[in-house]
Amino acid sequence: MHPWDEHNLTQTRRQFFGRGATGIGLAALASLLNDDQPASAREPQEADEGLAGFPNHPPKAKRVIYLLQSGAPTHVDLFDYKPNLIPLRGTPLPASVQMGQRLTTMTQGKEQPVLPAIAPFHRHGDCGTWISDFLPYTASIADEICLIKSMHTEAINHAPAVTLFLTGGQLPGRPSFGAWLSYGLGSLNQNLPSFCVMTSRDKEASCGQLFYDYYWGSGFLPSKLQGVKFRSNGDPVLYLSNPEGLSTKIRRGMLDDLAKLNELKYQQVGDPEIVTRIAQYEMAYRMQASVPELTDLSTEPKHILDMYGPDVTRPGSFAQNCLLARRLSEQGVRYVQLMHAGWDQHGNLPTQLKIQCEDTDQPSAALVRDLKQRGLLDDTLIIWGGEFGRTVFGQGDINNKQAHGRDHHGRCFSLWMAGGGIKPGFSYGETDDFAYNVAQDPVHVHDFQATLMHLLGIDHTKLTFKYQGRHFRLTDVHGTVVQPILS
Repeated sequence: MHPWDEHNLTQTRRQFFGRGATGIGLAALASLLNDDQPASAREPQEADEGLAGFPNHPPKAKRVIYLLQSGAPTHVDLFDYKPNLIPLRGTPLPASVQMGQRLTTMTQGKEQPVLPAIAPFHRHGDCGTWISDFLPYTASIADEICLIKSMHTEAINHAPAVTLFLTGGQLPGRPSFGAWLSYGLGSLNQNLPSFCVMTSRDKEASCGQLFYDYYWGSGFLPSKLQGVKFRSNGDPVLYLSNPEGLSTKIRRGMLDDLAKLNELKYQQVGDPEIVTRIAQYEMAYRMQASVPELTDLSTEPKHILDMYGPDVTRPGSFAQNCLLARRLSEQGVRYVQLMHAGWDQHGNLPTQLKIQCEDTDQPSAALVRDLKQRGLLDDTLIIWGGEFGRTVFGQGDINNKQAHGRDHHGRCFSLWMAGGGIKPGFSYGETDDFAYNVAQDPVHVHDFQATLMHLLGIDHTKLTFKYQGRHFRLTDVHGTVVQPILS
C-alpha cells in the first residue's frame, strides 16, 4: 500500500477534525508571520477586529475600567442612608426582616444587634445623593455617577461571589468579562493587550482577599484572550525583558524561527492553541517597547499626580494603578480590571473602614475627573463596587470600638458607575428600612452584566461560544438590561 494511503487509513478521528481546522487558523498565521517586512515595519499595528456582526448596535462605551473592591464595601456605612436605624442601635434585627436568610457560619444562630452607619451622611451635588462623610472625593463627583442601591446576589462567600460577577457563574472555569469583550470586539491597539489586570491591597494587610488567576482567565475561550497581569515590582509584565546578553535583533530572529516551527506543527495537528502561542510571542515583542513607556509616570504633570493623592508614587498602590488604568485606556486597552483587597471588615470596622476609604476614595474620583478633562469619560465606562454588601446587624460586641464589624450580605448592596452611556447624577433602586432587602427596582448580577454588554454595543444573548455541546454566554441564561440607568 502507498505510504500516504496507509497514513490516511490510520489517522484518528481527532486528527482528522484537527486537520480540517487548519484552514481557519492559517489566515491568522498569515497576519502574524509577515516575513517580508522587518519588525519596525510591523509597528505600530492597528486594531484587531472581533467577531463578524459585533457590535450588534452602536456602542456608548468603547472601553471599561472596573474598580473591583474585593471583600465587600459596607453599603450601610457608605451609600445607603438609613437615619431611622439610629434609635434602634443594639436592638435585635426583627425576624420579619431577616426572613430566614442563609448566613455565613460566623453569624448564623448568633445575636444580630442593629448597627447604624458609623459615620454621618450628607447630600451632595445638584442631584442630592446621600453619601457617607468617609467618601468626600466620591461625594464631590456625585453629579457624575449613577448609584445603584438595589444590587443583589445569591453568593455569600467571597471567591464564588467575585467569580459570579466576573464570569457569570460561581464555579471557576468560565471566561471572565474582559475575555468575552476581547473575543467579541477584538482589540483597539495590537501593541498592547486588550485586557489588563492590576491588583492592590490595604497597606495594613488587615483583611485582604486572595486574587485567583481565574478572575481574569479565558476559561474555554482561546487562551490569548485571558487578562495580562501587570506587576508592581520588576518587569511590569513577566518575561518582558530579553534575557541577559540577548539583543533585540537576535530576539526577533528567534521569534521568527520559532513561529515558522509552530506554523509547521499547526499544519500537522490544527491545534488553535498553537496560533495563540505565536500571537502571544508577537504581543510580548511589541510590548517590550510600549509597556515601559506606558508605566513611566515621570511624564505626568505634578497637578495630575496630586489629583490622585499621596499614594500615587507608591508602586502597587491603588492610586498608582488608577493612574496606570487611565494611561492604558488612553492607549486603547479595551478592558482594565483593578482589584483592591481590604474591605472584609468582620471585626475591625471602626478602625479600618475609614483607612480603606482614604486609600481608595481620592484616586477613584480622580480617575473620573481625569478621564472627563481628557474627553474620554463619555466613551469609557467606570465601575466601582464589591462582590456583595454587609449586614445591617453587627458582628461581635458593637460596644467595643476596637473589635466589631459586619458579616457578608448579598440580599442588597450598592455600587456606582460613571461615563460610557450611564445616566449621571442618578440613584436607582431602594432597600427596605433596614437596608436588608431590596424594596424597589432589583438589579441582579446578571442584569448588571447584560447592561454592561449593552453599553458596549453587545446583545448579551448573542455573544456565545459553543463548548461541550452547549452555547455559553456571560449571563448564563439570565439577565435583563437595566434601561432606566442609561443616558
